[in-house]
Amino acid sequence: MSSLRHDDSMMQQLQQVTPSCSSPSVLLPLTHLRAARCGSESAQKQEVRGNKYLFRMRSIVSFYICYMLCLCLGLACVVCVCVWNAHWRHGFAWNGSTLEFNWHPVLMVTGLIVLYGNGAVLYRVPLTWGQNKLPWKLLHAVLMLLALVLSIIGLCAVFDFHNANKTPNLYSLHSWIGIAASALFALQWVMGMAGFLLPCSPTWLRKLLKPIHVWMGGSILILSIAACISGINEKLFFVLTKPQPYSKLPAEALLGNSLGVLIVAFGLVVLKILSNHEWKRPDSVPDGVDYTPVLQEECE
Repeated sequence: MSSLRHDDSMMQQLQQVTPSCSSPSVLLPLTHLRAARCGSESAQKQEVRGNKYLFRMRSIVSFYICYMLCLCLGLACVVCVCVWNAHWRHGFAWNGSTLEFNWHPVLMVTGLIVLYGNGAVLYRVPLTWGQNKLPWKLLHAVLMLLALVLSIIGLCAVFDFHNANKTPNLYSLHSWIGIAASALFALQWVMGMAGFLLPCSPTWLRKLLKPIHVWMGGSILILSIAACISGINEKLFFVLTKPQPYSKLPAEALLGNSLGVLIVAFGLVVLKILSNHEWKRPDSVPDGVDYTPVLQEECE
């Protein structure tokens, strides 16, 4: 019995001396290392998230600065072309006279430049992201349709004026570029309507049309800017001969040149917005999921 008690006492001493796996004195340093490592990883993740958030906020602020500049330049273009034709070109009419021609620059600048440009950048507005895409697609189509209608009326005004005054049509480079821009714009709208708004169009057609639609959009804007600039210059050459020639740069010439500069600036801002990938609307449909026709889309 005494030997057994002696063995038990020895085992208890060994257990007290030998550390177990659950002993706090042994696990405490490892716990501190793991906690420190987890804490550093968490801090790094928070820092990365914070940097991404700041970068995103700067990008959004930069976009709205460009967008407000786009709106201001567009409004300035419309005001300048209206003042030019209302004050220096003596107003508007629809009687085959030069007053009817005055509708042409006003409607072309308003429709083919300002409305078209604002309709093109509509998808880039961050407020539209994460929302149902259907209303914005419809608004985009309506703005483009209104721009197309105004440009067609502007073309009718100049053709009617030329026919009433026995003036040849489509003889200048300005007219060639303008007709090309208007024709491509009409084709672009029809293709967009058929490819992206009709639910019966197949998915492969939409995938095929999308890059073409984007490329044609920028090309039409560039052609429209070229047509408007050449048209402004051509008009100033015709009307400013005597007693104030264009070379003397009278007030009307100064306004016309300023209108051309505003149109170029507006186009550059629109192209900047369209070309910046950071401002592109995020794709709400995951890869591998078939495109849902716009008229069947639900709230995203």
